[in-house]
Amino acid sequence: MPTADWYFDVISPYAYLHLQRFGELPRDLAITYKPVLFAGLLNHWGQKGPAEIGPKRTWTYRSCQFWADVHGIPFRFPTAHPFNSLHHQRLILACGATEKAVRRVFERVWTTGGDPADQASFASLARTLGIEDLSALGDAAIKDTLRRNTEEAAALGVFGVPSFVADGQVFWGNDSIKFFNAWLADPAILQSPEMRRIDALPIAAARKT
Repeated sequence: MPTADWYFDVISPYAYLHLQRFGELPRDLAITYKPVLFAGLLNHWGQKGPAEIGPKRTWTYRSCQFWADVHGIPFRFPTAHPFNSLHHQRLILACGATEKAVRRVFERVWTTGGDPADQASFASLARTLGIEDLSALGDAAIKDTLRRNTEEAAALGVFGVPSFVADGQVFWGNDSIKFFNAWLADPAILQSPEMRRIDALPIAAARKT
């Protein structure tokens, strides 16, 4: 049975769209859901997020709406974006990071058009997942797991969300499913002469930092 870890942050609309396309993956693929903090990955790699660059923010939002429409995926941006997803990620961990919890939290954020920061709405979401006392989200074990997941992802070479990691290989983005499926069917595709050549391609110029 093939296995893969899925690194994600609810803040990402691409992660929501990716999740909604898991039916395109092999049925016997065992997925472990690993919440991370996208901001932590950005800090690790010294990157800006898509929403931090004005024109890229506009393109990202339009692109997500387009692909949701193309695939017939229910989708509506929340009242403001980006938002602080820390509590949503901790809620998922408090629920054991099960597929049910992951899907329910994503769907609340990305289909209702609501405000992710609304405390009453968040408390209601938590109750539907069996979490009555929100103070549980501040548990040290939950905080440590989220931190470790983020550090683990960075150490594996994950630079963005969503990303699958399987057998040390990273497959990033909502549009990586076809590539990932091809690799699952034949891992040797990454060992072709041209793939090996581009993996070792030298850098001819770099901008100053």
